[in-house]
Amino acid sequence: MSRLDSFIRRLTAQRDILNYVSEHLALPDEGAVMEIGLGNGRTFSHLRELYPRRRILAFDRACGAHASSVPEPGCLMLGEICDTGKKFETGEAALVHADIGTGYPEKDAVTLTWLPQMVAGMLAPGGIAVSGLPLDEPSLQRLEVPESVPQDRYFLYRKG
Repeated sequence: MSRLDSFIRRLTAQRDILNYVSEHLALPDEGAVMEIGLGNGRTFSHLRELYPRRRILAFDRACGAHASSVPEPGCLMLGEICDTGKKFETGEAALVHADIGTGYPEKDAVTLTWLPQMVAGMLAPGGIAVSGLPLDEPSLQRLEVPESVPQDRYFLYRKG
C-alpha cells in the first residue's frame, strides 16, 4: 500500500471512529476532551464540531496548526507530551484522542512506555480513549471499533 493510501486509510478510520463515539457511546457528563498530538489541527477542528460545549485541551511539542485550528489561550500545552500531560492525569477527562504514532516501530515503542498510563490517568471512570497506537493498560477496556475501521488500524477503549 502506498503511503498516500495508508494516510487516507488512517484519517478515514480516525474520522469514522470519532463520529462513532460521538453518535453511539455515552461520555461522562462532565470533563474535557484531550487531543494528544495537535499537529496541523484537523482533528482538533473536528472535535470542536463534535463537542462544541466541552473544553478541548491540545498537547504537542510545538504549535504547527493552521490558524483556524489553534486552541484558545490556556488550552494548548506545548513541550514534550510525556511531561506536559502529567499534570492532567487527574481522572477527569471525558475523552482522550491520541494520534502520535510515527510509523517507526522503535520510536512508537518508546511512546508506548508512557502513553497508555498517561491516557488512563487523564480519563474519568467511563471515559473514552481513541488512539492510533494500542493502549495496553489494565484500567482500559478495549471496545469494538465500527465496521468501517480496519482491525488494529485504530483503537477504542473505555476506562473501567
